[in-house]
Parts: sequence; C-alpha cells; structure tokens
Amino acid sequence: MKLYFCGRHVKKIIITIDGWSSCGKSTLAKQLAKELGYVYVDSGAMYRAITLYFLRNNIDLAERKEVKEALGSINLEFVFNPKSNNSEIYLNGENVEYLIRDLIIAERVSDVAAIKEVRELAVAQQQQMGKKKGIVMDGRDIGTVVFPKAEVKIFMTADNAVRVQRRFKELYEKNPNVTVEEVMNNLEMRDYIDSHREVSPLRKAKDAIELDNTNLTEKEQFNKALFWAKERIVTG
Repeated sequence: MKLYFCGRHVKKIIITIDGWSSCGKSTLAKQLAKELGYVYVDSGAMYRAITLYFLRNNIDLAERKEVKEALGSINLEFVFNPKSNNSEIYLNGENVEYLIRDLIIAERVSDVAAIKEVRELAVAQQQQMGKKKGIVMDGRDIGTVVFPKAEVKIFMTADNAVRVQRRFKELYEKNPNVTVEEVMNNLEMRDYIDSHREVSPLRKAKDAIELDNTNLTEKEQFNKALFWAKERIVTG
C-alpha cells in the first residue's frame, strides 16, 4: 500500500529514538508507529527478556561460556496483541511483556546489556527487523550502532528529577512498596552503566535531533517528532 501526505507519494524510512531512561522513548515510538502505519520494536524489551532468562536460570554473567550457551537457548519474537493494541515480546514462546517490567529486571538489565555477546545477538535481530524499513525502534544505541544510516534519529532527554517522578509513578502503580529513593538510585545506576559500558555506550549520534521533553506534554513532543519524520518521508 502506498502512503501519501498532501497528495505526494512517500517512501518508508527508519526512525530511531535513543536517550536516557524514563524519557518516554517507548511512548513516543509507539505513537509515531501507529500514526505512520510503521512497525514498532522495543529493543529494551529484548534485553529485559534476556535478563529474565538469565535470572531464572541463575546464569553467571562473569562466565562468558555460560552466557554464550544460554544465549543459544533463547528465542525472542514480537507478537501483536489486539487487546492491548501493541506488539508484546515472547521469550521461548511465553509472553513476558509484563514480567520484564519489574524493578528486579531494571536493576540487572544494564549489566546484561553491556555484555558483548548479548548485544551482538540483539543487534543482529534488530537489523533483520529493519531490512524492509517502515520501522520505529527505541533504545540506547539504535541510531549509533543498529541503524547508523537511519533517515530520522531522535535523542531524548529530560531533567533528572522529572525522569525519577515519571518512573516512580509507573512503578508505584504495580508495586506500592517502591520508594522514590529506590527509583532514583536505579536510574542513576543505569545511566552510568549505559553511558560507560565498553560495548555500544549510550551517546547521541552526531546527526540526531535532541528532544528535551522536560517541559513538554506528550502531544507537544509527538507533534515535534511527527513533523521531523514527515519532513524526511516525503520524496517530492
């Protein structure tokens, strides 16, 4: 099916959204994908699902042979759920979309994602998903490593205090026992690990557009991003 904006034929592109934790990357990516009729891929869910597998099977992250063997037993796929209207991640045939959102996963995922073999597995799958374009993917290294030639790259950021409150609100709905201090410590830890890891550290691509949403509503940030996307989509 051909898409048209203002009567003009448009091409499919790749949109990457990178940035710090709890900046609303997934929310924006889902909105853009829905508006444009694109596929949304939550790269973070892939690393979280791998982390869940490692925790369940007591994998020692320091033992690379053990890690490699475990990765050989992992199958990840996204399946569209018409009830939630979202693509949800399956780990070896099990829907783990909601299990991977727990704080215990958040506390370990950055360590797992820093492992070279883990990133190689995830990146290979992500690049395969983007071969036909028409995709929106969010994460930490999507615009720098996974799709360095993506047509639109967005780097999201926000004030630390705002990010903590957003994350706290999200987690509190699932676990009333969580504290602001726990959330703040977790974000600080993840920020440090993500930006200092040896393999594919979090950084802004040179050609990425920075989107600071500290004082923006969801609608305002969506309109900005949609404008940038449509600018690149229209072929003339």
